[in-house]
Amino acid sequence: MTPAFWQLRDHTPWHRLFGIALTDLFTGRPWRVELEKELALKSQRLDVLIIERLPGAAAVTEAAALAELPDGLENLTAHNVLSYKSKQEALDGWAMEELIGHYVTYRKLASIQAAAAPATARPADPVEPPAAVERLLPEAAFRLYAVATRHPAKLFGQLAPSAQHPTAWPDVYDLDWGSRRIRVIVLNALAKHPRNAPWELFASEMDRIRYGLAHYRPRSTAAHLLRYRVLSASLHESRARVR
Repeated sequence: MTPAFWQLRDHTPWHRLFGIALTDLFTGRPWRVELEKELALKSQRLDVLIIERLPGAAAVTEAAALAELPDGLENLTAHNVLSYKSKQEALDGWAMEELIGHYVTYRKLASIQAAAAPATARPADPVEPPAAVERLLPEAAFRLYAVATRHPAKLFGQLAPSAQHPTAWPDVYDLDWGSRRIRVIVLNALAKHPRNAPWELFASEMDRIRYGLAHYRPRSTAAHLLRYRVLSASLHESRARVR
């Protein structure tokens, strides 16, 4: 039996390429992107953080500029914690728990950094945890996103219908997970539109990848390498499928 497309052996650094795509997407916009953020003394890296460049900048961003973002990102706030599952990975319950854990750790870290005096704080300086819960940055300053190439059917089957909230975008959902609401974006089923080109690059269907490559407009020099790597990986996978 021929293996499924996403089960083929693949050494393409999809997570790194996904991070480059989002870094490029937010070039010149009111957020910056950090990749593989270290969250613990023992290495524990968060896939992507999309962070407001200046306090309050996102709140005054014009609606037309937000409309240019890919589906599912219209509600960004100051700190956006994002987990990504490629075509070879499943977005399951454990992945959602990990995302919550990363959010908790990052909220503490961001709160500590926000409380530090800008003139004296340096990345290498040791910091103490907040003395009280009141010192944490407000919950409203954080949003959680889970981006998955494949539809997480098993995950949806584990949730009550009342915990699943469709949005204005096809295959973009808000899921209630414990006390948090998590935005889930399924790349294989989004509307084909030029604004979704960064998402289409990470689909598992060749026609979507081609569409993404045709409509993707790099905003930085690093993104030209991204297009080359995605194209090379897609051609390699296509050849492997017909062998």
